[in-house]
Amino acid sequence: MLKEFKEFIARGNVIDMAVGIIVGAAFTSIVKSLVNNLINPLIGIFVGRIDLSNLVWTVGDAQFKYGSFLNAVINFLIISFVVFLMVKTINRFRKKEDKKEEAKPSAEVQYLKEIVELLKDKK
Repeated sequence: MLKEFKEFIARGNVIDMAVGIIVGAAFTSIVKSLVNNLINPLIGIFVGRIDLSNLVWTVGDAQFKYGSFLNAVINFLIISFVVFLMVKTINRFRKKEDKKEEAKPSAEVQYLKEIVELLKDKK
C-alpha cells in the first residue's frame, strides 16, 4: 500500500497539481492586494468611499455587507481572467508543438515506413 502511495505521489499530475495550488494561493494574495490597494481606491473615487468592505445596507437590525461581496466578486473576476489568459497561452504553445510533431515524423517512424514499403514490394 505504501508503494502504491509513493507511485501515486510520484506521478507528474499530482506534483503539477500541488505546484498549481501553491502558486494559486500566492497569486490570490497578489490579487487581493491589487483589489484592496489599487482597484478599490479607484472605485472609491466614484463611489465616495475608498474601502468598499465598509459598504453596508441596514434593514432593521440586519446588516447586509454588500461591500465585502463586491470585493469578493472583483477578486473572482480578476483571478478568472488571469487564469483564462494563462490557459489560452498554454493552449497556443501546445498547438504549435503538436503541429511540429505532426509535420516531422521521427527517424524511427520513417525507418519503419521504409520497412513496410519494402515488405509490400516483396509480395
